[in-house]
Amino acid sequence: MSKHEFFVDMTCEGCSNAVTRVLNKLGDVQFDIDLPNKKVFIDSKHSVETLTEHLKKTGKDVQYIGKK
Repeated sequence: MSKHEFFVDMTCEGCSNAVTRVLNKLGDVQFDIDLPNKKVFIDSKHSVETLTEHLKKTGKDVQYIGKK
C-alpha cells in the first residue's frame, strides 16, 4: 500500500466527517485527517485518481500533494 498526502479545504469538524464518510465508502483505506493543516493522509492500494475523485465528492477543493 502507498501512503498519499492530500490537501482538502476543510474548515470544521463537519468537513472532516464528510471526508471520513466518503473514504469509508471506498473501502480498503486507512487514513488520518489533520484538520488544522487541512491535510488527509491515505494509505491505500487505490489509484491517486480514484482517491481524488472520492475526496471531491465532499464538495471541497482537493489537491494531491504527493507520496508520503
